[in-house]
Amino acid sequence: GGLSPLVKTLDNMRTIVRDREVPQEGPLSDLVWSDPTDTVQSWAPSPRGAGWLFGEAIVRQFNFINSLHMICRSHQLVMEGYCFMFDRKLATVWSAPNYYYRCGNVASVFEFDTAHYFTPVIFEAVPNEKRDTPSKQQVLPYFV
Repeated sequence: GGLSPLVKTLDNMRTIVRDREVPQEGPLSDLVWSDPTDTVQSWAPSPRGAGWLFGEAIVRQFNFINSLHMICRSHQLVMEGYCFMFDRKLATVWSAPNYYYRCGNVASVFEFDTAHYFTPVIFEAVPNEKRDTPSKQQVLPYFV
C-alpha cells in the first residue's frame, strides 16, 4: 500500500476503520492500492483503477510532517525482493517469492536492529520438487 491525498498524518491513519472490506475509493482504498512512482512529483491516477500514484514530493512532505526517516511499504511486486526510492525515503518490501508460482522473483524482509538500522534478508521460493503440498483428495470426516 501507499499514501493517500486524504491522509496527511499518522494520527489521521489511526482513525481509519480497517476491519471491513476495502472500498473502491477513499482513504482506506488509497492506503491499500496507491504506489510510488518516479514519473510524477505529486499525485496521479493509478492504473490499478483504485488508489493513486505518488511521487517524491509527496513522500518527502509526509515524512517531514510525521517526523519519519523512511516509509516502509509493500503490496507491489519487486523482482529483487525490495527497492528504495527517493534517496531511501521510501522502501518497498515484497515477501512472496516466485509470486503466483510464475514471476521468478525473490522475496525479502527487513530485520531491524534499531529504528534506523536494518538488514534486508533475501529468500527464494522452495523449488517445486521440494514443495510439500497437501493432497487434494484428503477429506477429513465431519464427526471424529
